[in-house]
Amino acid sequence: MNLKQLEHLLAVAEAGSFSRAAERLHLTQSALSRSIRILEEDLGARLLDRMGKRTELTPLGLTVAGRARRILFESAELRRSAELLTQGDRGAISIGLGSGPGAMLMTPLLAHVAQRYPQLRLEVMRGSLEAHLALLRQRRLDALVVDTRGIVPAADLRIEPVSQMRAGFICRPGHPLARAARPPRFAEIASYPLASTFLAADTERILVEHFGIEADPQTSVRLRCDEIGSLLEAVRVSDAVFLGIVGAARAGIEAGELAELPADPPLRSHALFALVTLTGRTEAPAMGLLREFVAERLRD
Repeated sequence: MNLKQLEHLLAVAEAGSFSRAAERLHLTQSALSRSIRILEEDLGARLLDRMGKRTELTPLGLTVAGRARRILFESAELRRSAELLTQGDRGAISIGLGSGPGAMLMTPLLAHVAQRYPQLRLEVMRGSLEAHLALLRQRRLDALVVDTRGIVPAADLRIEPVSQMRAGFICRPGHPLARAARPPRFAEIASYPLASTFLAADTERILVEHFGIEADPQTSVRLRCDEIGSLLEAVRVSDAVFLGIVGAARAGIEAGELAELPADPPLRSHALFALVTLTGRTEAPAMGLLREFVAERLRD
């Protein structure tokens, strides 16, 4: 029995057929079949059953596959640990950023690494939470910085809370509502194009509790995308109103290009940001500097 045979077994189990698995592994089907047959002979029992056009794990195969995943994970981590020990302060780190953290962290983090750690290879990815979690579990990302309210807790995820940042409404300084004598009610705000990212179900519930059913983002939000920078730029040059993390607009507010718009009643909602890593995975030395940078930057 060897690691390659275990990898081949998992590939067939995941693909559901020898032909598809062989294609993914860049092997001939006969070579893959021979590898599985040798593993079965070594264990003294069948691990796979052919059910018509589909191949499925036998009861023993299920047990072996479960242990094989752990063995292959530990083997990969052993190699990773050895690599990291030789990298020192160089090495590489890949992170995924949610929409809020992406707006506040991406450019400053890239500049920080270029100035302070020029030997470090940094990869930053933006995308949906579902895509990021899949890449993290495939070990193609080292960590995520995201709003935890969209994450279903799981044993393989380590979630480290970083900060709680308040949400609010942002508009341009010359917006009609910004010049009003009193804070506007939600219906008045929503009479202008409301701009937001794709919100977690918990956030949508809070909005409805605060402002009533008319605040349901499914009907009230007219401009929606995952790029907060693009949403804020639309707000800066129009009468659209941004609904989201106030801290994401900090630079625009300080430059006098954006302004926070109070509401009646006040919006009491927060994003709960966290650093998410894979349980049991050996960390790159650069994870320490990432933690420090995120803790310093993700704050109101």
